[in-house]
Order: sequence, then C-alpha cells, then structure tokens
Amino acid sequence: VQLQASGGGLVQPGGSLRLSCTASGRTLRYWAIAWFRQAPGKEREGVSCIHSTGDSRYTIDTQPGRFTISRDNGKNMVYLQMDSLKPDDTAIYYCATGRERSCSGMTATNYEYWGQGTLVTVSS
Repeated sequence: VQLQASGGGLVQPGGSLRLSCTASGRTLRYWAIAWFRQAPGKEREGVSCIHSTGDSRYTIDTQPGRFTISRDNGKNMVYLQMDSLKPDDTAIYYCATGRERSCSGMTATNYEYWGQGTLVTVSS
C-alpha cells in the first residue's frame, strides 16, 4: 500500500493549509487514516486520526480547534485542514494506516503503511 500526501508548502503564521492523502490503485474507505508530523531534530508526533467511516475522529490536545481531519471516501481522500498555523507547526506531515477500521492510537509504530510526507513551513 502506497499512500500519497500532498498540499504542503510555505505559509505565513496565522495562515491555513489543507493536506490531502490518497492511495494509488487502492481504496482507503475501509481503513482508519492517521496524520503524523516530524519536525527537524524531533520525534515523529501523532496529530490526528479518523475512523474508516469518518464518524469517529481524534486530534491531539495541543491542536484544539486548529486542526480538523475529514475524509471523502467517494473521492478516496483524507484531509487535514490546518488553521491558525504557527512556526512550531513546521514539519514534514505524513499520512499512515494500519489497515484497520479504527484508529490505533497516536503511536507511529502502530501504523504499518506510510506516505512519503509533505513539507509544511510556517514562516514570515
């Protein structure tokens, strides 16, 4: 399974980005999808996760109201809307799945399949 993350870029503090995750030749509709990020010199950190049906979502407490995960199974896409971005949000963002219907927590080792990552840089 090869996931593909996209949508990163350079944005000013306070700005917004929407990241997208899809898979070539495979449907994501039966799997929970998680977003992780890794800043330079730091460990990979879980950000958010969404159940396969989209009716259960989890976002880490440090991002209340700023990050919103969603999915469109008809388009085979999972999104991470990021608002009010801060310089500390600068990182490579990855989508991942363990091919389970439910989220497997926010521990990277619980997810077997990963996208290549997309770089988000928040800077003025």
